[in-house]
Amino acid sequence: MATENGKKANLLNHVSVGHLIDESVFEVVMSRGYIPDGSLSSTGLVVCSKFPRFSHLYTLTISSSEPKSICANESVQLTKSVTRWFTKDGVLVEGFFWKDVEALIDDYSRGPKKNS
Repeated sequence: MATENGKKANLLNHVSVGHLIDESVFEVVMSRGYIPDGSLSSTGLVVCSKFPRFSHLYTLTISSSEPKSICANESVQLTKSVTRWFTKDGVLVEGFFWKDVEALIDDYSRGPKKNS
């Protein structure tokens, strides 16, 4: 749900919070030029989230859809408290959120996996 002042979730509803965060992750990933079906120049991304019931910790993992590919990068993961991204009224503070997700995408994009 979006309001004049930003995207808002019911903080007492775990599903509402998780859904809003997942939608926002999709927006950040799309804004960085990744397309849902992958591209011809690199492997596609697998973006997974975990937000266990009764927990304030949200985990986002980005990995390659083809982990054995020579173009595949190492998986990266971010775990943070959702309280960092929301006001007490349930409005998503998009600046903090986007910064965290973009940093994770940057970590993933740094280069191909190193084989030992």
